[in-house]
Amino acid sequence: MTDNLPLLYSFRRCPYAMRARLALKISGLRVLLREIKLSQKPSVFLEASSKGEVPVLVLPGGKVIEESLDIMLWALNQHDPEAWLDSTLKEQTSRLIRENDSTFKQHLDHYKYFERFPEAPQSEYRKQGETFLNTLEDLLQQKKYLLAERCTLADMAIMPFIRQFAGVDRDWFNQSPYQALRQWLDSLIESDLFISIMPKYVFWQQNQQEVFFPAE
Repeated sequence: MTDNLPLLYSFRRCPYAMRARLALKISGLRVLLREIKLSQKPSVFLEASSKGEVPVLVLPGGKVIEESLDIMLWALNQHDPEAWLDSTLKEQTSRLIRENDSTFKQHLDHYKYFERFPEAPQSEYRKQGETFLNTLEDLLQQKKYLLAERCTLADMAIMPFIRQFAGVDRDWFNQSPYQALRQWLDSLIESDLFISIMPKYVFWQQNQQEVFFPAE
């Protein structure tokens, strides 16, 4: 019965949607997934969330979760088999994700879409983003993952944005001094978990057969 499953509106390449799918996947929960074409957002999606931004999770009772981090926390609070949530790291995790989602995300957008921000050259926006890269590099010099010797919420909430930053100019990133960060990023994007949340889906249309995530 699909009516008893949460419904996730997503967009494959969106880093916010990626981290929501990562948490849903690791939690073992099953949802219906609707891949949204951002230039042609369906009316049912906009009715669920007037913000019109993915990801959006609609629960069977009608509750709507509109923030990607809240979706992650909802899923992991249902089931957290890999112990991504760690109460001893809660403050550090919140601080790191907050910096990623605010200052770094702004620098990332300026760097990636520099044509829209002619006030400074692309290299200057990259330099601004490197402040956060240096923070992560320092952490990874001390541990295998950002806050522990195992993967936690911080790693999976931040990784999609570092992946996007690296992808703007991969040649530069590969030659950059962030060796530990590169190893961390490559290990995560090459993992079975990440690969499993990145298949290409057909854009959802009204009355089409629903798609399960993870796939059957």
